[in-house]
Amino acid sequence: MNERRQSPRRKSLLRGCIYFNNRRSAFDCLIRDISTTGARLILSETINVPDIVDLYVAQKDETVRAHVQWRRGDQVGVAFESAAAAPPRSGDDLAGRVEKLEAEVAALKKMLKRLKAEVASDAEDAA
Repeated sequence: MNERRQSPRRKSLLRGCIYFNNRRSAFDCLIRDISTTGARLILSETINVPDIVDLYVAQKDETVRAHVQWRRGDQVGVAFESAAAAPPRSGDDLAGRVEKLEAEVAALKKMLKRLKAEVASDAEDAA
């Protein structure tokens, strides 16, 4: 049988979680083999997985967008969304979003402090 994958897969026993429905639905899975472009997932039960999911790899603490390529019983083959075709997904997890928002709040506080100082100095010049 010819190998059709873009990159070779490595055997693995990683725990994962499939998120879909705007992260309102989640199912645990076992990542049986993985490469830079995709993975084979084993689900604990046969469920109807949508065509596009977010796959959280616990041991790597990363989430990737994945497109389902095939389904066979309790197994699903997924292809990862390429980084070149999509914006980075690192802000998808809660910790990433919180960190981004905290940095934005700090920048806004700094700007507000600077503006208050400018207003105070303009008030002194006018007096």
